[in-house]
Amino acid sequence: MSEHEDLSETSGHGNISENYPFNPASVIVSVVFSLIFLLGTVGNSLVLAVLLRNGKMGHNTTNLFILNLSVADFFFIVFCVPFQATIYSLEGWVFGSFMCKAVHFFINLTMYASSFTLAAVSVDRYLAIRYPLRSRELRTPCNAVAAMAVIWGLSFIFAGPYLSYYDITDIDTVNVCIPGWEEWRRKVLDTCTFICGYVIPVLIVSLSYTRTIKYLWTAVDPLDGMSESKKAKRKVTKMIIIVTVLFCLCWLPYHVVILCYLYGDFPFNQTTYAFRLLSHCMAYANSCLNPIVYALVSKHFRKGFKKVFSCILIKKARNKVHVVHVANTVPGFEAGSTEVSHINEENRRQNACEMGCRTPVVPEDNTAAITLPYQQQP
Repeated sequence: MSEHEDLSETSGHGNISENYPFNPASVIVSVVFSLIFLLGTVGNSLVLAVLLRNGKMGHNTTNLFILNLSVADFFFIVFCVPFQATIYSLEGWVFGSFMCKAVHFFINLTMYASSFTLAAVSVDRYLAIRYPLRSRELRTPCNAVAAMAVIWGLSFIFAGPYLSYYDITDIDTVNVCIPGWEEWRRKVLDTCTFICGYVIPVLIVSLSYTRTIKYLWTAVDPLDGMSESKKAKRKVTKMIIIVTVLFCLCWLPYHVVILCYLYGDFPFNQTTYAFRLLSHCMAYANSCLNPIVYALVSKHFRKGFKKVFSCILIKKARNKVHVVHVANTVPGFEAGSTEVSHINEENRRQNACEMGCRTPVVPEDNTAAITLPYQQQP
């Protein structure tokens, strides 16, 4: 996957606004990317806070993979989105050659990490549901952490070439950040990125969830009902599937634009520019959608979000010193002095908040321990 800002070469300039003076792209990008940045940073920060404050998080492989996905999304939001917004809103690239290379490296690094993590969690869900007992020895926290290390290692390897792929080029006295490789090398790298970073993970995910859904919806007779464990597994699997489908849908147009530019007829005009801008917005928006899905689907994440907000509010209230004006003269004190009050009450609230955040409610049935984010590992 590459950020094909080299489409600007066909227009003779790094910024489309000169060709279309009244193009509202800069305004749209400023608003959309600001929303993506705000929702992404707040949402993924909440997810990380909920998972990291959960005392049982380290005992559950699914939670670890969700944590890994949130880290990738957070890095993408912070290190990529603000810089990419300037491509559409400024006349050229103003951050220098190093940032030109680094930003596009991080785009591909986090994209690979997200796709590989989704593939890993799909296999994890299949094993947990299809072989709940036999997979316990494999689905351990240590193995999950090892898998996460492999995911980031492979992501660094696959994204590494993009450190030299982009560079600063002067076009009509304006510096633009565009690919500097020859066309055939770009085709090879972008095709490999599409296959390794999108097609293969999507195939793994599709196969895993197809078999998972088939087992969940056919192994149990609906008339006989099902255990709480299976209901919990269905709900978590549903949530992860939604996250995966959103990833596939959001990144597909982005890859289509790149492949069309490299192998097909992709004329540079207002229509193709609008489609390209839309594809970028969809890809970037994916990083802020996952926390919304967690909040909508998982009641435990909703409780976790509320608890984090409560802790933040209580801490702010605790930092405020309440003073009470003493109207009468007290022996040893002058009238009009002040006294600090309510400290014990605020301390009790703070302690309750900390205990509540660190001590999650764990289901009695440990075999159903896939209800996020408060569960033990099956």
